[in-house]
Amino acid sequence: MYSENIYINTNLKNKFDSSDIKADPPPDPQKKTTSHESCHGFFRVLLTSSTIYFLLLTILFSTAVITLFKKYSQLLEEKAIRKELNYTGLECTKQHSFLKDKVWSCCPKDWKPFSSHCYFIPTAWANWSESEEKCSSMGAHLMVVHSKEEQDSITKILNVHDAYFIGLSDPGHRQWRWVDQTPYNESATFWHPGEPNNDKEQCVIVSHPRSSWGWNDTPCSVKQKSVCQMKKIYL
Repeated sequence: MYSENIYINTNLKNKFDSSDIKADPPPDPQKKTTSHESCHGFFRVLLTSSTIYFLLLTILFSTAVITLFKKYSQLLEEKAIRKELNYTGLECTKQHSFLKDKVWSCCPKDWKPFSSHCYFIPTAWANWSESEEKCSSMGAHLMVVHSKEEQDSITKILNVHDAYFIGLSDPGHRQWRWVDQTPYNESATFWHPGEPNNDKEQCVIVSHPRSSWGWNDTPCSVKQKSVCQMKKIYL
C-alpha cells in the first residue's frame, strides 16, 4: 500500500513538471510599447503640419482681405471727395508718377493747377472768416503761399484792381499762422514795404497797389475777394 502511493505521487509530479516546461512564454511588452509610441509620434507630426498649414492660409487670406479693403476704401474716398465737392468735372494731365498706381493729376474744372495744388477765385466778396468757410465748403482752404514762384503763378490770373484774402492771420501778438498749420517762415514772406503796420489788422490780403503783388495786413471784417487752394486729386 505504501509503495503505490509513492508511484502515483511521482507520476503526478512528472506531469506537473512537464506542463510547466512546455508553457508558452509571456508576450514581449516592449514591442507593444514601441509600436504605440510610433503611432502617437506620427499623429503628432501630422497635427503640427496641419496647424502650420492652416496658419499660413489664414495669414495669406487676411493679407488679401486687407489689401482689397484698402483699395476699396481708397476708391470710395475718391468718389466721396468728388461727390462732396460737387464738381462738374475734373481736368487731368498725365504725369511722371511719383505715387504708386497714380497716373493722372487732376484739378476741378475752372481751377488753376500749379505744382501739387489747385487754385480757385470765388466771385463773391466776403470777410476773412466767410471766405475761409466758402473755400472749406469746396474741400479747400484760403491760399497758403509756399514760394514766390507759386505766388507769381497765381497772381497772373488775378485782377490788379482787387485785393484777395489769403490763409494767413494773426490770432494775437503778431503770431502769424497759416490755415493749414504750415509753419510761418519769415524768410519766405512777401510783405509790401512798411507792412504789416497795424496790430488791429489781423488778416492778410495779396494786392497790387503799386508795381508788384505783395501782402498787406487788413481788418478781418472787411469784404474782399479771395483765393482758395486745395491739393490735386491723383488718379
